[in-house]
Amino acid sequence: MIHEEEHKQFKFSSIVITFPLYFVLSLWIVFWIEGTYNLYLTKYGLYPHTIKGLRGIVFSPFLHSGIKHLFNNSIPLFILMTALFYFYRKIAFKVLIYGVLLSGLLTWVIGRPSYHIGASGVVYLLFSFVLFSGMIRKYYRLIAVSLIVIFLYGSMIWYILPIKEGISWEGHLSGFLVGLLLAIIYRKHGPKSYKYDWEDESIEDDENLLIYDNNFEEE
Repeated sequence: MIHEEEHKQFKFSSIVITFPLYFVLSLWIVFWIEGTYNLYLTKYGLYPHTIKGLRGIVFSPFLHSGIKHLFNNSIPLFILMTALFYFYRKIAFKVLIYGVLLSGLLTWVIGRPSYHIGASGVVYLLFSFVLFSGMIRKYYRLIAVSLIVIFLYGSMIWYILPIKEGISWEGHLSGFLVGLLLAIIYRKHGPKSYKYDWEDESIEDDENLLIYDNNFEEE
């Protein structure tokens, strides 16, 4: 029964693959349209401390400075978003929507006066949420996912600091902090761990008490 309950939590559905795939594909389509028609879409990016720059909260994740920038974001974005929808499908859209809005708003508040574009803030949001959510829940499957995330993208942590010119470390930091916040807020939502009988200390204590009583009666 416990195995069945656990499997229900992680039941695979097509959206686990299709949504991350379509999302990443949309980034490439926007990049292709911008290049093909010689458009300047960077002006729709997030520009801190300006009312006009607020539109970038929604648009900036779809805008990239070049194909290398886009490619570097595409793979981790697809992997982390797939993990989000597989392990946290009931709250995946909430995490994604609230996360993008809050991290974008925080970037708008703390960012330098320049256009901030790219989906890297979303990548850091997902990285942080998956990582800390697994740790907070103390669930072995989710901890394993967290360890895999650390192994694959652990070096990303350094880019929440201003260590490289031309990188929006403010966007990275914002995504990271909001991911942690959402992991705390939604700690009671999503997959739950189920204890086996041999993991239940209270049952073990009752059994020990029963053996003691039997021994006492025999004496």
